Amino acid sequence: MKAKEIRDLSVTEIEKRLRDTREESLKLRLGRQTGQVEKTHEIRERRKTIARLETVLNQKKKAAAATSAS
Repeated sequence: MKAKEIRDLSVTEIEKRLRDTREESLKLRLGRQTGQVEKTHEIRERRKTIARLETVLNQKKKAAAATSAS
């Protein structure tokens, strides 16, 4: 998921995607430990997606706080 796509989402949608992506990441990491994951590159992709989601979420929250404080 690209950052531009994430910016188009609402805060609640981003939080939901963040939970879902973290859950997928956990399943992939556990699968890697048991030798069931063949596509190990997906673990890195999920980690980067989580970082993108958190970054955009924090930007939106700071922007909302700045507008409400003014």
